[in-house]
Amino acid sequence: MYFLAAGVILLLLKFFEIGPVGRWGWGEHWYLFAAPFILAVVWWAWADASGYTKKKAMDKMDLRKKERLEKNRDALGMGNKRR
Repeated sequence: MYFLAAGVILLLLKFFEIGPVGRWGWGEHWYLFAAPFILAVVWWAWADASGYTKKKAMDKMDLRKKERLEKNRDALGMGNKRR
């Protein structure tokens, strides 16, 4: 996501000709504009292939489940007491 945001920011800076990026030519500096988008594709491909995305989703689901169980225990008056 950060690579995508960086690419969009670079394109906006070039489009509105802001700062040094606005003075870059499209022809000789095309790789600077394309690099963030290419890196985003590579990152997403790696994250999907390695299971990183699935692991993060499962961690988030486990955290929500734990919070829900704690909330229900508190509502029943059981709290976090152990025998």
